Amino acid sequence: MNALEGHRSLGTRFSMRGMTKSAVRLAHEALAVGRRTFPSYGSRTSRHDFTQPQLFALLVLRQFLRTDYRGLVTLVAEWQELRKALGLRKVPHYSTLAYAARRLLPEAEKGGPSIMLRWSSSSGPGLPG
Repeated sequence: MNALEGHRSLGTRFSMRGMTKSAVRLAHEALAVGRRTFPSYGSRTSRHDFTQPQLFALLVLRQFLRTDYRGLVTLVAEWQELRKALGLRKVPHYSTLAYAARRLLPEAEKGGPSIMLRWSSSSGPGLPG
């Protein structure tokens, strides 16, 4: 399963009617998706400070909370319940999250896959062809 499929399963878990407003609940769900999607560590020789699923969950929270990497680090540092939900023994540096985003979510960093619509005067919007 790739990261985008993980996002899809996260999205289907929270339907539009049952969407959570709880960051801690979202963290639990994103961590579960990350565990199904990514290996624990990106490299055998990594420092093993944070697992890839933990970093993925933090990146999901960053989008949910609509903040930047530094803002997320500040929130996580002050939010003990969230750290406990993610199993964090310490708070990652903001650059760790930025590097993780490039590694775990390369399409999102480029703006994500998108379909450009092409307007035709006679038929309205259409798919590129």
